Amino acid sequence: MWNKKGDKIAFATTKRTGKDLDFYIAPLSNPSEAKLVKENKGGGWLLADWSNDGNKLIAINYTSINESKIYLIDIATGKMEEINPSGKQISYSNRNVKFSKDGKGIFLTSDEDAEFLSLWYFDFTSKKMLKITNLNYDVDRIELAADGSKLVFVVNDAGYSKPYLLNIKTMKYSLLNLGANISISNIGFNKDNNRVAFTINTPTQASEVFVHNLKTNSTIRWTFSETAGLNPDKFSTTTLIEYPTFDKNTETGKNRMIPSFLVMPKNTTGKLPVLISIHGGPEGQSRANFNVLNQYLANELGIAVLLPNVRGSAGYGKTYLKLDNGKLRENSVNDIGSLLDWIATQPNLDVSRVAVYGGSYGGYMSLACMTHYNSRLTCGIDLFGISNFVSFLKNTSGYRADLRRVEYGDERDIVMAEFLTKISPLTNIKNITKPMFIYQGENDPRVPLSESEQMLTTLKQNGVAVSYIRAKDEGHGLAKKANRDYTFAAMAMFLKKYLVGEGAIQ
Repeated sequence: MWNKKGDKIAFATTKRTGKDLDFYIAPLSNPSEAKLVKENKGGGWLLADWSNDGNKLIAINYTSINESKIYLIDIATGKMEEINPSGKQISYSNRNVKFSKDGKGIFLTSDEDAEFLSLWYFDFTSKKMLKITNLNYDVDRIELAADGSKLVFVVNDAGYSKPYLLNIKTMKYSLLNLGANISISNIGFNKDNNRVAFTINTPTQASEVFVHNLKTNSTIRWTFSETAGLNPDKFSTTTLIEYPTFDKNTETGKNRMIPSFLVMPKNTTGKLPVLISIHGGPEGQSRANFNVLNQYLANELGIAVLLPNVRGSAGYGKTYLKLDNGKLRENSVNDIGSLLDWIATQPNLDVSRVAVYGGSYGGYMSLACMTHYNSRLTCGIDLFGISNFVSFLKNTSGYRADLRRVEYGDERDIVMAEFLTKISPLTNIKNITKPMFIYQGENDPRVPLSESEQMLTTLKQNGVAVSYIRAKDEGHGLAKKANRDYTFAAMAMFLKKYLVGEGAIQ
């Protein structure tokens, strides 16, 4: 994190113990002179903002997506004071904290006494919190004008972005009209604080910069990125759908509905093969973003892509977030079973040709779906997924273990270890008989190489057809273009062979 002058950076590192994240500050003129500011315990520490005078930092100690604490740090003394101390379980977002221009308080997002993350202001003198918004959506991004007179915040409305302008003096806000069904990833004010730049994409448009004039209430597109010769008019649209799952919503007494995005190929007839693409996290969310892989699958391979936000996904309130914690884990897998039931009712989707795909926790979901619904799926794709929760929790990097135990359960407890072993894909691997595709980065600090290797070995022993890529120069994901190109091309070949070209399940 940069200070406002731009001559220093603050950062967190596990250098001291390998698992505890401590805070340091280093001058840009000589980064090797990094100074320890605060020694911490645990791997959930994050820096959020640096005061305008350069004397204070805001930090967050993240326990889980449902619980965190926020602190003010005096850089000179290292003294740390908790902001809004409470016995409640409260979540704060580290990317949504801004010191006010006068330094007398901070703007932040919190879900205190509410289902969703709202915008608040904390006053350092009175030690009181003022709630600014009361919307039934998460505020997932904020940006403060340099003169401190106004603030733009963006809410997450079912996977779409809605931007608002807040007048700091009156604390009143109004909706900015930047178009429907958009996704906003960055915000920035210009020097006179009357124009705001947004990075915006849509399901059919890659990220571009748009500038909104607050005085004239007009928006101009500034960038026109190339699409490598592809015609954007031919890109597939994304539709938000909901499907009923196996249980009822305890608040309404009605069938619980699971939101999902559907990417459909254009100008197609007949029943289409389907790929169910499950996000990671598990506290993530599939959103209505432009996704080059989904466009390729739809427009080049003729595959309908479903992106379900099963229980445990972010963006739908903290109750929904907790519905897959601990021993509720497989209820999210059951949500995919209900999605298979929904696919069977759709006249343009081929229930006999359905595959499942996911990375990280989504990789676990892909493997778990293959163990539960092998007879209803043609094949599965697992990118760096968890195959055994016990071995994963023992072998993941030290700074990650406690954070993941809050979500999955503590494998050091005998009863929980038995449960985690019982539901792990590796334990139920005998149920998988359909072809599998596995990708793994060799240097992954989160889901270690052993998770994919043990899955690969056992599948081969069981005579299952497996395609495997082990990237020697990757960590958790596909960061390098050459590796992405190679892996996505191999995945396309796999899907052509086992999903698109195989016809009905035998």
